[in-house]
Amino acid sequence: MCPLRIVVDRLEDWRPYYPSEDLITADDFLAQDRQHRIADDQDRTTHVINLCGELDYLGTGYYVSLLAQARGQRVLPAVETLNALGRKALVDLQLDGLDSLLGDLARQGSLSGDHLTLRVLFGECAVPAMAKLARKLFERLPCPLLEARLVRRQESWRLSRLKPLRLGELTPEEQDLFAKALNRHSRKVWRTPKARRRYRFDLAILVDPREAMPPSNRSALKAFIRAGRRLGIDVSLITRRDAGRLAEFDGLFIRETTSLDHHTYRMARRAEHEGLVVIDAPRDILRCTNKVFLHALLRARGVPAPVGVLLKRGDRRPLADRVSGLDFPMVLKIPDGAFSRGIVKVESLAQLEREADRLFATSALLLLQEWLPTEYDWRIGVLDGQVLFASRYYMARGHWQIYDHSGARVKSGGFTTHDPAEVPPAVIKAALRATRLIGDGFYGVDIKQAGERVVVIEVNDNPNVDAGIEDAVLGHSLYERIMAVFLARMEARVRERV
Repeated sequence: MCPLRIVVDRLEDWRPYYPSEDLITADDFLAQDRQHRIADDQDRTTHVINLCGELDYLGTGYYVSLLAQARGQRVLPAVETLNALGRKALVDLQLDGLDSLLGDLARQGSLSGDHLTLRVLFGECAVPAMAKLARKLFERLPCPLLEARLVRRQESWRLSRLKPLRLGELTPEEQDLFAKALNRHSRKVWRTPKARRRYRFDLAILVDPREAMPPSNRSALKAFIRAGRRLGIDVSLITRRDAGRLAEFDGLFIRETTSLDHHTYRMARRAEHEGLVVIDAPRDILRCTNKVFLHALLRARGVPAPVGVLLKRGDRRPLADRVSGLDFPMVLKIPDGAFSRGIVKVESLAQLEREADRLFATSALLLLQEWLPTEYDWRIGVLDGQVLFASRYYMARGHWQIYDHSGARVKSGGFTTHDPAEVPPAVIKAALRATRLIGDGFYGVDIKQAGERVVVIEVNDNPNVDAGIEDAVLGHSLYERIMAVFLARMEARVRERV
């Protein structure tokens, strides 16, 4: 477990709170001799919570964050956050999009009068109705203590000021809230040193407990946790509510269905900015979630893929001219569909025109591809350029896709999992060629095989790993191999900081 340092201006500032061996004054923190090489990995990955008062540019608190980052430590608040808080234009940019939330709070009666001051302590506040706003402010500008001033102008509310709050300015009631919020924010604060030394690194697995079809079932998540801890990685499950805690970890493993306009992508970007090892990396999400991008990429690089064309909204050419050379039936796709959603099989030109008009309401581009009927799709799991598993996903009974959304309940076909050595070499070769174009992350390549023909349907950035399915061949070794990649990359990050 990585060490924690709570930096205050004076030790007396911490008097209202439970004593902590992690406490250090700003003077002592700044005076630490860093000229020698540190032998302990834990020292190189220290987490710092900066509670100093002078956080303005070149103030003592500013230098605490600046030197912490220079030493390769993770600090809250980061210098980038302090710089943004020092310039209203940057604050407005970071908080863009909160108007609708303020409008909702006003309609609910949570905002009254002409102005309101809200104090945010590690993303929490004393007013339950304002909890969502407090969390959003902390997620966008992660600073332990914030004071927000809201004003009403005409009929709408606006954020007029957001500034760091001094520890000594808290009321006795706020001191209690601060202590509880800090304890929830960082479960390391009052752990014993013995407990901390059990693990070298911390890994967060992002999940959504309410997701109907998550990338990993509960048994798989438990297997990831056990495998990580066997390798010296303390693995914790987090949700979107824990976005403000990302700096506590060394890595982020996303086990929630990803999307671009979504908190999964924003958390991946934030984690990468904090220096965490991230799977799925933002670049992978960006490249894999859009079928139009993948279609163009595979075709440009000569990777076998279904024959298809892009349809553009507003194109005045007759649709029949645009699809010449393709035979019905065909498959029409929105760029970011998942789990067989947003994909329509069209049997005629008239049906294509109707479905295209409907789907153009949500996307300026659509992908139209040849229909390749097969009994199953190959799913080849690839991590760090190596094949991990190979499964066959069969079409749902009486349906042409793996997932059938036509009824009240989603139906899916069966599966079989195979030793990659038994998979046709052309399938493995196509999967590896496709993933090399994306990166070195964790991918699930969907491939159709019809006779001698092998084509890549898509590359998924967030492939399923479910206990009893993808692990049917490797068993627990599958989870250990994935955790081993995290371990190797986190060790590499530590070496880079030295």
